[in-house]
Amino acid sequence: MPINSTRGAASAKAFGFTAGVSPGVDFLVIAGGGGGGSRVAGGGGAGGYRTSFSTESSGGGGSSEESLKFLPGTVYTITVGAGGAGGPAGAGSKGSVGVDSSISGTGITTITSNGGGFGLGYLISGDGSGGSGGGGAYGGSGPGSGTANQGFGGGLANISGGGGGGASAVGLQGGVAGTGGAGGDGLASSITGSSVTRGGGGGGGGTSNIGGATGGAGGSGGGGAGQIGTTVGTAGTDNTGGGGGGGGDTGNAGATGGTGGKGVVILRMPAAKYSGTTTGSPTVTDVGSDKVIVFNDSGSITG
Repeated sequence: MPINSTRGAASAKAFGFTAGVSPGVDFLVIAGGGGGGSRVAGGGGAGGYRTSFSTESSGGGGSSEESLKFLPGTVYTITVGAGGAGGPAGAGSKGSVGVDSSISGTGITTITSNGGGFGLGYLISGDGSGGSGGGGAYGGSGPGSGTANQGFGGGLANISGGGGGGASAVGLQGGVAGTGGAGGDGLASSITGSSVTRGGGGGGGGTSNIGGATGGAGGSGGGGAGQIGTTVGTAGTDNTGGGGGGGGDTGNAGATGGTGGKGVVILRMPAAKYSGTTTGSPTVTDVGSDKVIVFNDSGSITG
């Protein structure tokens, strides 16, 4: 059972902390999403998703993790990963892997969420594995795998591209009628005091020379939609780690894939244990007796 910060009735929980060590620093760490591929392309996988808050699940079907214990006066580095670039327009290309997000410092085991895997492009092979895996593309290799306890794998290609994997579900296979596979859905968390879904996979690109075909929908939680024709894949939403959508297919070339969304790192701790010393301009709010610190960009916090 994970250890969590004091929240109402949870105040009776035993934190098991050592004197001089701050108890109950909960976290949500999401990496940057992967970029979508170009031309009948796979969607990018969502950034890896790890949390210790309450009994909420981590990505890939993982359990809530143990909360952190910060040492007073110690500086902890917060890294928020960027989203991967979409594959460039042309005959077909893969996107780029998202960048890892992490919490590191003395006295804790570094928490790292892996960047989302890239979506593949027409006739392009490669390993699009990551926090969640990127989707496959027509004529290329299979989809990427997700990382255990962080996210799910991408969807297979068909005549169209497969969806990128999300924190709570695999990306769907591309359709035989030319419609791209939908991205896997993300997970909802209430660590900020309200429920927000993050970590959706990008939708696969569709086939423009089949009437009625469309790009695949992005997964809930920031996944970008796939496209057809000359339309660039939709970018994943920043600070959700959503994967980028697969770029459109014109029949003989492909549009640029969508960029993956930037990740996020969120901390929640008892207000009495918050030092007030940070860098990187995080947003700090009060939720009951806790402080919630949201890092949309990299920075640091002192225990």
